[in-house]
Amino acid sequence: MIDYPRGIPVLIFILVTGITVLSVFAIERGEKQRDAADVARKAQAMTSAIERRAYTSSAYLRAGAALLSTQDEVTPELFRRFVSELRLDANYRGAEGIGWAPVIEAGEVELFENRLGVSRVEEKRVSPTLEEQPRDMLTPILYLQPDTVRNRRALGYDMYAEPIRRAAMDLAAANDRPTASGPIVLVQEGGGREAGFLIYMPVYEGLSNTRGLKGFIYSPFNATQFLDSAGELVSYDAVGARLLDGETPARMSMAQSEGWVEGRSAVTREVNLANRAMVLEVQSTREAGLSSMSMITLLFGLAVASLLMLVSRLLTQQTLEDRRAISWFEEQNSIRNSLTRELNHRVKNTLANVLSIVSLTRRRSDDLDEFAEGLDGRIRALSATHDLLTQSEWGTTPIRSVIEVELAPYVRDEDHTLELDGPHTELAPNDALSLGLAIHELATNAAKYGSLSIAGGSVSVCWSQLNDTLAKIEWIESGGPPVGKPQRRGFGTDLIEKIVAHELRHPVELKFDPEGVRCTLMVPVREPSEFELRRKGPGGRRN
Repeated sequence: MIDYPRGIPVLIFILVTGITVLSVFAIERGEKQRDAADVARKAQAMTSAIERRAYTSSAYLRAGAALLSTQDEVTPELFRRFVSELRLDANYRGAEGIGWAPVIEAGEVELFENRLGVSRVEEKRVSPTLEEQPRDMLTPILYLQPDTVRNRRALGYDMYAEPIRRAAMDLAAANDRPTASGPIVLVQEGGGREAGFLIYMPVYEGLSNTRGLKGFIYSPFNATQFLDSAGELVSYDAVGARLLDGETPARMSMAQSEGWVEGRSAVTREVNLANRAMVLEVQSTREAGLSSMSMITLLFGLAVASLLMLVSRLLTQQTLEDRRAISWFEEQNSIRNSLTRELNHRVKNTLANVLSIVSLTRRRSDDLDEFAEGLDGRIRALSATHDLLTQSEWGTTPIRSVIEVELAPYVRDEDHTLELDGPHTELAPNDALSLGLAIHELATNAAKYGSLSIAGGSVSVCWSQLNDTLAKIEWIESGGPPVGKPQRRGFGTDLIEKIVAHELRHPVELKFDPEGVRCTLMVPVREPSEFELRRKGPGGRRN
């Protein structure tokens, strides 16, 4: 997690997401298998329901054929009573009713129309007429029960004049069994185009077919209503169904449910509907896409993956923070140790300077007051420079600042002139301390014996940077009393020429000219890396 702080959370997210996707895939495959099994079960149930409907219709037609074959004349009352006994509303769903179409010759059309007019209030004629389509044999519809406005449209229609109906009637007569027609549009539809079919049962004179064909008892079916009625016998939810004629080219569609979707895979079942092969296709109406369980699993998995990624990211960040904190503590401990060593070193240097100042002051003092005064001034000079270094956090200190601190007591004295001139040059801490001691001694000497001891005296301190590693500082006094070479070496001279020169690692040139004291110091200009123990990090903070 530390080596790959971004990769680990992403990897966890990918792994959990992958597991979620596999789970969704497994759920969807199970859903499809259950859906396919349910569709197959419902397809089989609908096939059985359709065949039962066809078998029931065939049984009614066989019973009717047996009854009508024994009657010399099929009267309206006889046919109406027979149909009413069947209770079609309860047991014959999907069918338009039951009808009777006698077989007549062309010369019997007028007699048939008279019978048709008797059975109907309005005038009704055979259609199509013989003038429209000459023919010798006709099977016009005489009765069709139940008596509804829709069924009345079919009365007088010669079914034998239409090829599909004629083919079904010829096959039924040849086999003496109920036979379904191919797809047709029922006369009852008027101007509609809904597909339908008919089941014909031939009726012969007597009990055998040797005495001649008497007519046909038949049932007309609207294909859509027939399919829906069969679907009511099974659980019709979540499936779509389509009924095709299996004996026409390209399997012509006869009816389909509202849930049918073109192009979707379906289960196919062969159906024997009254001696005619038909095909039932059943498909699932389940919408394309993920199921509810899959969606819940996917959303839950993505939520868990996101949560785990967030938690792992937080843990990674916490681990990185802990590691940075440990590194920071280790670095601070190292800095503390270094600072302790540096403090010891600087304290020792300071104490060495103090001891040197005390020793030299003691040797050059004639009495205790002189010793105390000299020691106090030099210690104060050392302290002032220390304060200046403390303000800069013991970093680099400008030459101007060191000189201004040491000459501060003389700045407000209007009897003297102080001139400071030079570029901005930074000094290391130890070098600044040594320079401060030297300036203090020079200023003290000037205040006692030199240009700062009388009115009109002046001191000029100029500095320049000779190169990147060395600066030159010149102390020049003027306007003071004449200067003579001292009879004996004082503490200030020893301090400047020995201690300061040693600390700055360059000789100090000190001249006692009659016009005034002149002192030239060479001060190193060091890179911060040579003396700073703590580096500045980003943002200016010290590490």
